[in-house]
Amino acid sequence: MDIHISRVHFPVTTLGPGKRIGIWLQGCTIHCKGCISMDTWQFNINKVPLNDLKQVLEVWLPQCDGITISGGEPFDQENALFELLEFLNSYKTNILVYSGFSFETLKEKELVQNGFIDVLISEPYNHTETQTKRLLGSDNQQVHFLTPLGKREFATYLEQPLEKELDIHITEETVWLAGIPINGMKEITQAGKDNNVDLSHSQAVTKTK
Repeated sequence: MDIHISRVHFPVTTLGPGKRIGIWLQGCTIHCKGCISMDTWQFNINKVPLNDLKQVLEVWLPQCDGITISGGEPFDQENALFELLEFLNSYKTNILVYSGFSFETLKEKELVQNGFIDVLISEPYNHTETQTKRLLGSDNQQVHFLTPLGKREFATYLEQPLEKELDIHITEETVWLAGIPINGMKEITQAGKDNNVDLSHSQAVTKTK
C-alpha cells in the first residue's frame, strides 16, 4: 500500500508533549480558508510505499515521546492511515491526530473507536475565530481524549497557556516551521519584513489543483 506524505520529522516539540515524531500527510479535500498548510492540499504527489515510511519511523520510534499526525487531511487516506496507526500502536506510545472533519462525521469510524488514536483534534480551522488554546489553530476546534493514555499524557499539557513557540527546520533549499503559529503567518511575515527578509509561505498559494 502507498501513502501520500508531505514530510516526516523527528524531533518535533511544539505539537504535543515531549519530543515527538511529526507525520504530515499530503492531500486535503476540506480547504479551510486561511489554512497555513495549503502546500499539503494537492493530491497525487509525494506518494511512497507505506513500508518505506515504516522503515524510517522504526529508527525514531524507540527515542520518541509520542507521535503527531497532521496534514493535509489524514482521514482522506483512511485505509493507509489505518495501516499506519496499526503499525504505530505496536510501540505503545501516545498518538495525536488532527482532522478538519467534524467529530459528528468522525465519531462512528472504526479508527476513532478502536483505540488506535489517543487524542483527536477535530473540526475545520476557522480564521474568524479567536485562538486562545494550546494546540488549536482556532477555538472552535475540539480535543477528544479517546483513550486513558491520551487523557493522562495531554490533559495537563493542554491546560498550559498558549505560547509563541515553533520548531524551525532548515534544509538545503527551504526553511519550514512546525507548530501552530499565533495568528497564522501574519506576525512571522511582518517580523521578516521588519528585518528586510521577504518570506513566501503556503497561505499565499492560490492555485491548489
